[in-house]
Amino acid sequence: MTWLPADFAHPLRADAPGRLHLRPISGDDAAIDYPAVMGSRDRLWSIFGEAWGWPAATITYEANKADLERHAAEMEAHESFNYVLFDEAETTEYGCVYIDPPEKAGADAEISWWVVDEQAGTPLEHDLDAFVPRWIAEAWPFERPRFIGRDLSWKEWLALPDRT
Repeated sequence: MTWLPADFAHPLRADAPGRLHLRPISGDDAAIDYPAVMGSRDRLWSIFGEAWGWPAATITYEANKADLERHAAEMEAHESFNYVLFDEAETTEYGCVYIDPPEKAGADAEISWWVVDEQAGTPLEHDLDAFVPRWIAEAWPFERPRFIGRDLSWKEWLALPDRT
């Protein structure tokens, strides 16, 4: 894929505010990820549902694990990236950050993120909202990243012309 330089090495960890960190997600995270996603499913569907069809109400643990394994394989191939936000002990998931090649015209990457329901609207979410664009600017080779759900709404993003 040509959206990243051939010699780019994606970050394996990023220290985030609040003694949290981001790291690439894997299938091994399913036991923590599944309850985090399903515990916030209604709100996540209201954000991502129209664009991604995720997370479906009927998603099973096994389907979620397969989805995480797919994300890990995509990361290895530098096709897209899914980072999970963990506490230091990696016993609590607080959300995820997605870094994807652009589907719509006008950007060289499309970035989005979420936090679990318990953290929505809290200082943790506000800190993540400030941290992610800074991390992208410092650690990633993008010139025109688009922060979906922040720079523009998902509805506005869906209305953009597709990348040709």
